Amino acid sequence: MEVTEGQELGRKEVGGALLLVVCGDLTSQGVDAVVNAANPELQHGGGVAHSLTIAGGADVQSQSDEWVERHGPLGPGGAAVTAGGNLPAEHIIHVVGPRYRGGQDNEGLLRQAVRAALEVGEQLGASSIALPAISAGTYGYPTAPATAAIAAEVDGWLQEHTEGALREIRLVGFDDETAEAFAAAL
Repeated sequence: MEVTEGQELGRKEVGGALLLVVCGDLTSQGVDAVVNAANPELQHGGGVAHSLTIAGGADVQSQSDEWVERHGPLGPGGAAVTAGGNLPAEHIIHVVGPRYRGGQDNEGLLRQAVRAALEVGEQLGASSIALPAISAGTYGYPTAPATAAIAAEVDGWLQEHTEGALREIRLVGFDDETAEAFAAAL
């Protein structure tokens, strides 16, 4: 199936909130916060992080550098927040997903990163948030299991937070394969 930019591929109501799957550019999502699949040093040189920095402007990297200077490298289960700069989103929530490897709990680590992003989004009072396929790019996590873990964690989190601020969560696939994998996981 050929998917078009901005096409919605799935929707599900969970705990009074809307969970959407969208094919598109994370940088163009009209949400309160976008999630960045970051590295621990918050150096945004490639992948989703680079796209967010290009679209958001130089302040995204400078605020990230300041965050690391104050707090040290971002660890698993943690999240850092910067302003969205020129993005439609007010905030960027940076999380570090796992580098996919044998002998570690890849799914558990990925779910931990997703939960950290959602918790911080909730603390910010965001009503909408967009997540990419964290770890599925340069970190080598196979797309189908990564999107399945992300979708399952978001679904479970929404079931636990029926009275929270977050009322719309978008799972954004930048290409057909990723968007379709998110839709299949939904």
